[in-house]
Amino acid sequence: MFTIENALIATPDDYSSTKVLITDGRIAGISSQLDTVGTSINADNKLLLPGFVNAHTHSSEMWQRGIMSMFPLELWLAELYDFAPLDIEKVYLSALGTAVETLLSGGTTVVDHLVLIPGKELETIATAVRAYKEVGIRAFVAPLIQDESLAAGIPSGDTKQTHEPYFRSTQATLDIIEEAVKKFHCPEKGINIAVAPTGIQLCSDALFKGCAELSDKYDLCRHSHLLETKAQEKLAKEKYGCTAVEHLERIGYLDYRTSLAHCVHLTDKDIAILAHTKSTVVHNPLSNLRLGSGIAPILKYRQAGVNVSFGCDGASSNDSQDLLEAIKIGSIVHNVTDFDYQHWITPHQSVKMAALGGATGLNMADNNGSLDVGKKADLVLYDLTSLSLLPRTDPIGLLVLGRPVNVVDSAWVNGKQIVKSGNVTTIDVQDLRQELLKHSQWQKSRKSKTAAELEKHYRFVMGL
Repeated sequence: MFTIENALIATPDDYSSTKVLITDGRIAGISSQLDTVGTSINADNKLLLPGFVNAHTHSSEMWQRGIMSMFPLELWLAELYDFAPLDIEKVYLSALGTAVETLLSGGTTVVDHLVLIPGKELETIATAVRAYKEVGIRAFVAPLIQDESLAAGIPSGDTKQTHEPYFRSTQATLDIIEEAVKKFHCPEKGINIAVAPTGIQLCSDALFKGCAELSDKYDLCRHSHLLETKAQEKLAKEKYGCTAVEHLERIGYLDYRTSLAHCVHLTDKDIAILAHTKSTVVHNPLSNLRLGSGIAPILKYRQAGVNVSFGCDGASSNDSQDLLEAIKIGSIVHNVTDFDYQHWITPHQSVKMAALGGATGLNMADNNGSLDVGKKADLVLYDLTSLSLLPRTDPIGLLVLGRPVNVVDSAWVNGKQIVKSGNVTTIDVQDLRQELLKHSQWQKSRKSKTAAELEKHYRFVMGL
């Protein structure tokens, strides 16, 4: 039990300094008139916000950030997998790093679309779960699964393409996910397993349907990439004779528990389907720019009533896990897509998307995502005396539109403090830095054999 004193919180028209009482991991009161109960936490000149959600990332990509070629997604993936770490210790360290970077940029929840080591799938999941538990961040571990080979993700065009069968059967993959649910899914302790086929480009209908059945059986969130690139838009028409969104609705994958990363190339009809099914779009602006995928029509989604949240995406397609950076770019990039400035995203709307929008996409808005009595105490205090947040104007405007550096003072998850005075309290971050150094090396470039094999066909089918 503790009381946060003199915290600055946003009101509908302004800001006010108030007390916030936390009891049993939940917000028990918000009022300047509250008595101080339990430990007193001084929040003078600090902004209190609900924790944000890093609603889509891939933790193990951390090992390749800064070195990936300037490729579009389909070739970039080939290079990524040619050099993917097949080392459980690296899975652990990169999950720790993802959690810490998310926390120190305002996130208290992370969705890890986790790349699995072949033959060590459950061990990979267990390792990421262990890392997130140690840090104390709320985690949705969403094992990335597919049942088609990488080459199947590129449209055939007018050519005939044959693809090697995937090394693991659809049912064997679903069995692994169900076993992971039984072993690790524990929402009350902050660890959730989500079903997460990678996307229509590498997954059969049987895999999507099997995941939907597991979602219904265990009440799990559903996650996937969707129409990130023009190539995927072409591929969907080849595979289904309709858009990918129409097809996913037809086979029953879309509902209020479904979050879909990217959604760059959707039709107006697709947007209406997402609104109707209450599916969530996860906006990943930095990776969309880095990979040349395009700018998702987020303003259209918002006007249509589609829920939108923010994600960093993996640390080698964005090359960062700075959630504040993703929120800033993801908000202002749309000022060039719609001349009507009344549609542009304000900083206060951005904060709501990052917190409540993220919570809604994970089916936990009843308990998270806003400063309301009764909700879980997933909270972040920002130090408004930081040089990057001065001089004093609108604190949320400074946070979203500026370039805040080292501004997270404190963070709580379920009422447990895991960041204090700017430092993570649950693990030794200096030791983590040394381990990341020890397990890596400086290098400039490398050649991907698989990317080279796919490049000629990709350029042909995409008209390059």
